[in-house]
Amino acid sequence: MIGCGSLIKVKSQETRRLISFIMLTIGSIIAAYALESFLIPNTILDGGVTGISIIVSKITSLPVSLLVLILNIPFAYIGYKNLGRGFLIRAVYSMVLFSVSLSVFKYYEPLTEQMLLATVFGGILLGIGVGLVIHFGGCVDGTESVALVISKKTTLSVGQVVLLFNLVIYAVAGMIFGIDRAMYSLLTYFITFKVIDFVSEGFEQAKAALIITEKGTDMAKEIYKRLGRTVTTIRGRGLISGDKEVMYCVLTRMEIYELRHIAEEMDESAFITILEVSDIIGQHIKSTQRLSHKKIRYQRKEDKV
Repeated sequence: MIGCGSLIKVKSQETRRLISFIMLTIGSIIAAYALESFLIPNTILDGGVTGISIIVSKITSLPVSLLVLILNIPFAYIGYKNLGRGFLIRAVYSMVLFSVSLSVFKYYEPLTEQMLLATVFGGILLGIGVGLVIHFGGCVDGTESVALVISKKTTLSVGQVVLLFNLVIYAVAGMIFGIDRAMYSLLTYFITFKVIDFVSEGFEQAKAALIITEKGTDMAKEIYKRLGRTVTTIRGRGLISGDKEVMYCVLTRMEIYELRHIAEEMDESAFITILEVSDIIGQHIKSTQRLSHKKIRYQRKEDKV
C-alpha cells in the first residue's frame, strides 16, 4: 500500500514535470518565432547548430527546420552520454518542437525589414525562448553538449568553446552574405546572451552549489554518478535542525536542473543555494579527469551493488 506521503510526493513530482514540459514548449515556440519572424528573413544568424542550418538553408534552399533536427542528432547523443536520460528526453522534446515550430512560422510574414529592429527584438525574443528551455533542463541547440565535453578535456571553459565555435560561424557568414550580416549576427548573439543570463538564472557556465542535507554521503555519490562532479563535504550544525552535512560542488548551468532532481529524490528537505562563480583557479570543474583509478573502480563496485 502506498502511504499518503508517498502519494503526495509522486503527485508533486508529476506536477513539476508537467510544468517543466509546458515551459519547454513555450520556450521552444518563442525561440522559433524569433528566428522566423525577425532573424532568418533578414539573414541574421544565430550561433551554434541553428546558425549552421541557416547558412546551409540559404545556400541549398533546404528548410531550416529539417536541418536543425538532423544536425542536432549527434549533439543530443553526446548530451545523453554526459548528462543522462532525463536530459535526452527534455532535449529531444525541445528540439523536435523547435523544428516543428520553425516549419510553421516559416509561412508567417516577417514583422520588420529594419535590420536594427530585427536584431534587437529578434535577439531579445530568442534569448527569452532559449533561456526558458535551458532553465527547465532542455536544449534547442546541442552545441553546448559538445562544448561541455571539450571543456572537460581542455583548459577552455564551456563559454569559451561556444564563443569560438560561433565566431567561426559568423566569419563564414561574413564571407558568404557580407560583413554587415556577420556584424548584425554577432550583435544579436550578445543580446541573446544577456537575455539568457537574465531568464535562466545566469549564463555564466560555472556555478557553485552549496547543499545542506542529512544524506550527504549518498547524495555525493549520486552527484558523482550522474554528473561526474566531485563534492567537498563539511560538517555543519543548524541552530534548530542540529547536525547537517554541507556540500560544496562546482558545476555548469546545464547541470543545475539535474542537481535539483537528485536533491528531490535523495532528500526533499535538502537546502540548496546556487552561487555565481566569477573565476576558477585549478581544475575542480573538470573533476572526472583527475580522479584516481582506485576511486573509479570503487564507484563501479558501488553501482553494481
